[in-house]
Amino acid sequence: MTESAQGTSVPKRVLLATDLSARCDRALDRAAQLAEVWQAEIVAVNVLDLGSTPDQILAWASGATEQDLRQIALKELRRNTAGVSAPISLRVERGDDAAEVICKVAGEVGADLLVSSVARNEVLGRFLLGSTVEQLARSVAQPLLVVRQRARQPYRRIVVATDLSPGAHGGLQAAARLFPGQALQLYHAHEAPLAGLSDRLDAAKSASVAAQQACEALVGQTPLPPDTEVHIQCERGAVTATLPVFVRQHDVDLVVLGIDAAPGLVSTLLGSTALRLLQWLPCDVLLVRSA
Repeated sequence: MTESAQGTSVPKRVLLATDLSARCDRALDRAAQLAEVWQAEIVAVNVLDLGSTPDQILAWASGATEQDLRQIALKELRRNTAGVSAPISLRVERGDDAAEVICKVAGEVGADLLVSSVARNEVLGRFLLGSTVEQLARSVAQPLLVVRQRARQPYRRIVVATDLSPGAHGGLQAAARLFPGQALQLYHAHEAPLAGLSDRLDAAKSASVAAQQACEALVGQTPLPPDTEVHIQCERGAVTATLPVFVRQHDVDLVVLGIDAAPGLVSTLLGSTALRLLQWLPCDVLLVRSA
Protein backbone atom coordinates (compact mmCIF):
# COMPACT_ATOMS: atom_id res chain seq x y z
CA MET A 1 0.00 0.00 0.00
CA THR A 2 1.29 3.46 -0.81
CA GLU A 3 2.21 6.09 1.73
CA SER A 4 -1.02 8.02 1.22
CA ALA A 5 -3.09 4.95 2.01
CA GLN A 6 -1.25 4.39 5.25
CA GLY A 7 -1.26 8.01 6.43
CA THR A 8 -3.98 10.51 6.96
CA SER A 9 -4.50 11.75 3.39
CA VAL A 10 -7.15 10.58 0.95
CA PRO A 11 -6.23 8.25 -1.93
CA LYS A 12 -4.40 9.74 -4.89
CA ARG A 13 -4.69 6.75 -7.21
CA VAL A 14 -7.84 4.64 -7.56
CA LEU A 15 -7.78 1.39 -9.49
CA LEU A 16 -11.05 0.48 -11.20
CA ALA A 17 -11.40 -3.19 -12.11
CA THR A 18 -13.97 -3.68 -14.86
CA ASP A 19 -15.10 -6.61 -17.00
CA LEU A 20 -16.78 -4.16 -19.43
CA SER A 21 -20.25 -5.37 -18.44
CA ALA A 22 -23.11 -2.96 -17.81
CA ARG A 23 -23.02 -3.70 -14.08
CA CYS A 24 -19.52 -2.24 -13.87
CA ASP A 25 -20.88 1.16 -14.92
CA ARG A 26 -21.92 1.62 -11.30
CA ALA A 27 -18.39 1.00 -10.09
CA LEU A 28 -17.08 3.42 -12.73
CA ASP A 29 -19.51 6.16 -11.69
CA ARG A 30 -18.57 5.75 -8.01
CA ALA A 31 -14.85 5.70 -8.78
CA ALA A 32 -15.26 8.88 -10.83
CA GLN A 33 -17.24 10.60 -8.07
CA LEU A 34 -14.67 9.72 -5.42
CA ALA A 35 -11.71 10.64 -7.63
CA GLU A 36 -13.23 14.05 -8.30
CA VAL A 37 -13.69 14.74 -4.58
CA TRP A 38 -10.21 13.45 -3.71
CA GLN A 39 -8.56 14.98 -6.81
CA ALA A 40 -7.24 11.53 -7.53
CA GLU A 41 -6.21 9.68 -10.68
CA ILE A 42 -8.10 6.61 -11.94
CA VAL A 43 -6.42 3.58 -13.46
CA ALA A 44 -9.06 1.49 -15.24
CA VAL A 45 -7.99 -2.09 -15.90
CA ASN A 46 -9.69 -4.86 -17.83
CA VAL A 47 -8.39 -8.42 -17.80
CA LEU A 48 -8.98 -9.68 -21.32
CA ASP A 49 -11.77 -12.22 -21.53
CA LEU A 50 -12.22 -13.60 -25.04
CA GLY A 51 -15.95 -13.96 -24.52
CA SER A 52 -16.79 -10.82 -22.58
CA THR A 53 -18.38 -8.78 -25.41
CA PRO A 54 -20.17 -9.65 -28.68
CA ASP A 55 -17.45 -7.83 -30.65
CA GLN A 56 -14.76 -10.00 -29.11
CA ILE A 57 -16.71 -13.20 -29.68
CA LEU A 58 -17.27 -12.39 -33.36
CA ALA A 59 -13.67 -11.26 -33.82
CA TRP A 60 -12.33 -14.41 -32.17
CA ALA A 61 -14.60 -16.60 -34.32
CA SER A 62 -13.26 -14.78 -37.39
CA GLY A 63 -9.68 -15.58 -36.49
CA ALA A 64 -8.65 -12.33 -34.76
CA THR A 65 -5.33 -12.30 -32.95
CA GLU A 66 -4.93 -11.54 -29.26
CA GLN A 67 -3.64 -8.10 -30.19
CA ASP A 68 -6.83 -7.49 -32.19
CA LEU A 69 -8.90 -8.50 -29.15
CA ARG A 70 -6.84 -6.19 -26.93
CA GLN A 71 -7.64 -3.30 -29.24
CA ILE A 72 -11.36 -4.15 -29.15
CA ALA A 73 -11.31 -4.22 -25.33
CA LEU A 74 -9.31 -0.98 -25.18
CA LYS A 75 -11.76 0.72 -27.53
CA GLU A 76 -14.69 -0.42 -25.37
CA LEU A 77 -12.89 0.71 -22.22
CA ARG A 78 -12.20 4.11 -23.79
CA ARG A 79 -15.86 4.43 -24.79
CA ASN A 80 -17.09 3.51 -21.31
CA THR A 81 -14.84 6.04 -19.56
CA ALA A 82 -15.28 8.90 -22.03
CA GLY A 83 -17.30 11.07 -19.65
CA VAL A 84 -14.93 10.82 -16.66
CA SER A 85 -13.55 14.23 -15.65
CA ALA A 86 -10.77 12.91 -13.39
CA PRO A 87 -7.38 12.01 -14.92
CA ILE A 88 -7.63 8.43 -16.15
CA SER A 89 -5.35 5.86 -17.70
CA LEU A 90 -6.50 2.64 -19.35
CA ARG A 91 -4.94 -0.83 -19.24
CA VAL A 92 -5.94 -4.10 -20.87
CA GLU A 93 -4.10 -7.07 -19.39
CA ARG A 94 -4.01 -10.77 -20.24
CA GLY A 95 -3.97 -13.52 -17.64
CA ASP A 96 -5.74 -16.70 -16.59
CA ASP A 97 -6.47 -15.43 -13.06
CA ALA A 98 -8.21 -12.04 -13.19
CA ALA A 99 -7.84 -11.35 -9.46
CA GLU A 100 -4.13 -12.12 -9.56
CA VAL A 101 -3.63 -9.78 -12.52
CA ILE A 102 -5.61 -6.99 -10.84
CA CYS A 103 -3.57 -7.32 -7.64
CA LYS A 104 -0.38 -7.20 -9.69
CA VAL A 105 -1.47 -4.04 -11.51
CA ALA A 106 -2.56 -2.43 -8.23
CA GLY A 107 0.94 -2.92 -6.88
CA GLU A 108 2.61 -1.67 -10.07
CA VAL A 109 0.66 1.59 -10.21
CA GLY A 110 0.69 2.20 -6.45
CA ALA A 111 -3.09 2.12 -6.08
CA ASP A 112 -4.48 3.35 -2.76
CA LEU A 113 -7.97 1.91 -3.31
CA LEU A 114 -9.52 -0.74 -5.55
CA VAL A 115 -13.06 -0.32 -6.85
CA SER A 116 -15.04 -3.16 -8.36
CA SER A 117 -18.60 -4.33 -8.82
CA VAL A 118 -20.38 -7.61 -8.22
CA ALA A 119 -19.46 -10.31 -10.69
CA ARG A 120 -21.07 -10.54 -14.10
CA ASN A 121 -22.45 -14.04 -13.37
CA GLU A 122 -24.47 -13.03 -10.33
CA VAL A 123 -27.58 -14.77 -9.03
CA LEU A 124 -30.32 -12.81 -7.25
CA GLY A 125 -27.91 -9.94 -6.73
CA ARG A 126 -25.25 -12.05 -5.00
CA PHE A 127 -21.88 -12.61 -6.60
CA LEU A 128 -21.04 -16.27 -6.83
CA LEU A 129 -18.49 -17.84 -4.50
CA GLY A 130 -15.22 -18.18 -6.35
CA SER A 131 -15.80 -14.99 -8.35
CA THR A 132 -13.12 -12.40 -9.02
CA VAL A 133 -14.59 -10.14 -6.34
CA GLU A 134 -14.35 -12.84 -3.70
CA GLN A 135 -10.78 -13.62 -4.71
CA LEU A 136 -9.89 -9.94 -4.50
CA ALA A 137 -11.47 -9.75 -1.05
CA ARG A 138 -9.23 -12.59 0.08
CA SER A 139 -5.98 -11.43 -1.48
CA VAL A 140 -5.74 -7.69 -2.10
CA ALA A 141 -3.74 -5.62 0.38
CA GLN A 142 -5.38 -2.28 -0.46
CA PRO A 143 -8.89 -1.32 0.66
CA LEU A 144 -11.48 -2.83 -1.69
CA LEU A 145 -14.73 -1.01 -2.47
CA VAL A 146 -17.45 -3.31 -3.83
CA VAL A 147 -20.14 -1.21 -5.52
CA ARG A 148 -23.77 -2.28 -5.76
CA GLN A 149 -25.72 0.96 -5.90
CA ARG A 150 -25.74 3.83 -8.38
CA ALA A 151 -23.60 6.81 -7.40
CA ARG A 152 -26.43 9.32 -7.28
CA GLN A 153 -24.73 11.33 -4.54
CA PRO A 154 -21.70 11.17 -2.22
CA TYR A 155 -21.87 8.66 0.61
CA ARG A 156 -23.95 10.24 3.38
CA ARG A 157 -24.87 7.38 5.72
CA ILE A 158 -21.77 5.37 6.57
CA VAL A 159 -21.74 2.42 8.98
CA VAL A 160 -18.53 0.88 10.30
CA ALA A 161 -19.28 -2.67 11.41
CA THR A 162 -17.01 -4.01 14.13
CA ASP A 163 -16.53 -7.35 15.85
CA LEU A 164 -14.26 -5.72 18.48
CA SER A 165 -11.30 -7.83 17.32
CA PRO A 166 -7.74 -6.49 17.72
CA GLY A 167 -7.80 -5.09 14.18
CA ALA A 168 -11.26 -3.58 14.46
CA HIS A 169 -9.90 -0.05 14.62
CA GLY A 170 -8.71 -0.30 11.00
CA GLY A 171 -12.15 0.10 9.48
CA LEU A 172 -12.98 3.08 11.69
CA GLN A 173 -9.69 4.80 10.88
CA ALA A 174 -10.14 4.21 7.16
CA ALA A 175 -13.68 5.59 7.15
CA ALA A 176 -12.57 8.73 8.99
CA ARG A 177 -9.63 9.19 6.60
CA LEU A 178 -11.54 8.60 3.38
CA PHE A 179 -14.59 10.66 4.34
CA PRO A 180 -13.28 13.50 6.55
CA GLY A 181 -15.91 15.43 8.46
CA GLN A 182 -18.54 12.76 7.79
CA ALA A 183 -20.55 11.40 10.73
CA LEU A 184 -19.92 7.69 11.21
CA GLN A 185 -22.02 4.99 12.85
CA LEU A 186 -20.09 2.28 14.67
CA TYR A 187 -22.21 -0.87 14.57
CA HIS A 188 -21.75 -3.94 16.73
CA ALA A 189 -24.02 -6.98 16.99
CA HIS A 190 -23.68 -9.28 19.99
CA GLU A 191 -25.43 -12.23 21.49
CA ALA A 192 -26.25 -12.53 25.16
CA PRO A 193 -24.46 -15.28 27.10
CA LEU A 194 -26.37 -18.49 27.64
CA ALA A 195 -28.53 -18.24 30.73
CA GLY A 196 -31.49 -19.86 32.38
CA LEU A 197 -35.00 -18.53 32.00
CA SER A 198 -34.93 -16.73 35.34
CA ASP A 199 -31.90 -14.59 34.63
CA ARG A 200 -32.03 -14.33 30.84
CA LEU A 201 -33.17 -10.70 30.90
CA ASP A 202 -30.40 -9.73 33.30
CA ALA A 203 -27.84 -11.51 31.13
CA ALA A 204 -29.09 -9.74 28.01
CA LYS A 205 -28.95 -6.36 29.74
CA SER A 206 -25.44 -7.02 31.03
CA ALA A 207 -24.29 -8.09 27.57
CA SER A 208 -25.72 -4.92 26.02
CA VAL A 209 -23.99 -2.71 28.58
CA ALA A 210 -20.70 -4.54 28.06
CA ALA A 211 -20.99 -4.20 24.26
CA GLN A 212 -21.69 -0.47 24.54
CA GLN A 213 -18.70 0.03 26.83
CA ALA A 214 -16.45 -2.00 24.54
CA CYS A 215 -17.47 0.13 21.55
CA GLU A 216 -16.87 3.32 23.51
CA ALA A 217 -13.43 2.04 24.47
CA LEU A 218 -12.68 1.20 20.83
CA VAL A 219 -13.58 4.72 19.73
CA GLY A 220 -11.51 6.21 22.55
CA GLN A 221 -8.46 4.09 21.69
CA THR A 222 -8.59 4.70 17.93
CA PRO A 223 -6.61 7.69 16.62
CA LEU A 224 -9.15 9.78 14.71
CA PRO A 225 -9.23 13.34 13.38
CA PRO A 226 -10.54 15.69 16.11
CA ASP A 227 -13.69 16.57 14.17
CA THR A 228 -14.78 12.94 13.65
CA GLU A 229 -18.30 12.31 14.93
CA VAL A 230 -18.97 8.68 15.85
CA HIS A 231 -22.35 7.32 16.98
CA ILE A 232 -22.55 3.84 18.50
CA GLN A 233 -25.25 1.33 17.67
CA CYS A 234 -25.31 -2.02 19.48
CA GLU A 235 -27.88 -4.68 18.65
CA ARG A 236 -28.44 -8.20 19.88
CA GLY A 237 -28.22 -11.04 17.39
CA ALA A 238 -26.00 -12.34 14.61
CA VAL A 239 -24.51 -9.52 12.54
CA THR A 240 -25.27 -11.31 9.28
CA ALA A 241 -28.97 -11.13 10.20
CA THR A 242 -29.20 -7.77 11.98
CA LEU A 243 -26.92 -5.56 9.87
CA PRO A 244 -28.70 -6.03 6.50
CA VAL A 245 -31.99 -5.11 8.21
CA PHE A 246 -30.39 -2.05 9.82
CA VAL A 247 -28.96 -0.98 6.46
CA ARG A 248 -32.35 -1.14 4.76
CA GLN A 249 -34.24 0.54 7.58
CA HIS A 250 -31.79 3.46 7.76
CA ASP A 251 -30.96 3.83 4.06
CA VAL A 252 -27.26 3.22 4.68
CA ASP A 253 -25.07 4.03 1.66
CA LEU A 254 -21.83 2.34 2.69
CA VAL A 255 -20.75 -0.33 5.18
CA VAL A 256 -17.07 -0.47 6.14
CA LEU A 257 -15.71 -3.83 7.29
CA GLY A 258 -12.33 -4.04 9.01
CA ILE A 259 -10.53 -7.32 8.34
CA ASP A 260 -7.88 -8.45 10.82
CA ALA A 261 -6.01 -10.83 8.52
CA ALA A 262 -3.03 -10.73 6.22
CA PRO A 263 -3.65 -11.05 2.45
CA GLY A 264 -3.89 -14.67 1.38
CA LEU A 265 -5.09 -15.90 4.76
CA VAL A 266 -8.69 -17.06 5.15
CA SER A 267 -9.50 -15.87 8.64
CA THR A 268 -12.68 -16.86 10.42
CA LEU A 269 -14.13 -13.41 9.79
CA LEU A 270 -13.25 -13.24 6.11
CA GLY A 271 -14.17 -16.86 5.52
CA SER A 272 -17.65 -16.54 6.94
CA THR A 273 -19.05 -13.31 8.35
CA ALA A 274 -17.46 -10.76 6.01
CA LEU A 275 -18.07 -12.92 2.96
CA ARG A 276 -21.74 -13.39 3.82
CA LEU A 277 -22.12 -9.68 4.46
CA LEU A 278 -20.60 -8.99 1.05
CA GLN A 279 -23.26 -11.25 -0.42
CA TRP A 280 -26.24 -10.02 1.57
CA LEU A 281 -25.78 -6.30 2.20
CA PRO A 282 -27.83 -4.22 -0.26
CA CYS A 283 -25.40 -1.28 -0.16
CA ASP A 284 -21.80 -0.67 -1.16
CA VAL A 285 -19.17 -2.36 1.03
CA LEU A 286 -15.60 -1.26 1.78
CA LEU A 287 -13.21 -3.97 2.98
CA VAL A 288 -10.17 -2.69 4.90
CA ARG A 289 -7.33 -4.84 6.17
CA SER A 290 -5.59 -3.82 9.34
CA ALA A 291 -1.95 -2.82 8.97
